[in-house]
Amino acid sequence: MSSTNKNKLPFAFGKKNYQLMLVGIGVIVLGLLIMNADDSQHGFGFLALKLAPVVIMTGFIIEFFAIFHKEK
Repeated sequence: MSSTNKNKLPFAFGKKNYQLMLVGIGVIVLGLLIMNADDSQHGFGFLALKLAPVVIMTGFIIEFFAIFHKEK
C-alpha cells in the first residue's frame, strides 16, 4: 500500500452516525442523572422507577439507529 492510500482509509461510520451516537450517549447520561436525582427512600420514586429507565432505553434505541443508519 502506498502512503497516500493509508491516509485516506474511510471511517467505519459517517458524520451523521457519529453525531447520533453522541446524542444517544447524552440521552443515556441524562437518564442516569435523572435516576440519581430521585430523593425517594431507596430509589422507589417515579423518577428512578419510571422515567429514568424510559430515558435510558430511548438512548439505547438512538444508539442502535446510529449504528445501522446508512449514508446516501
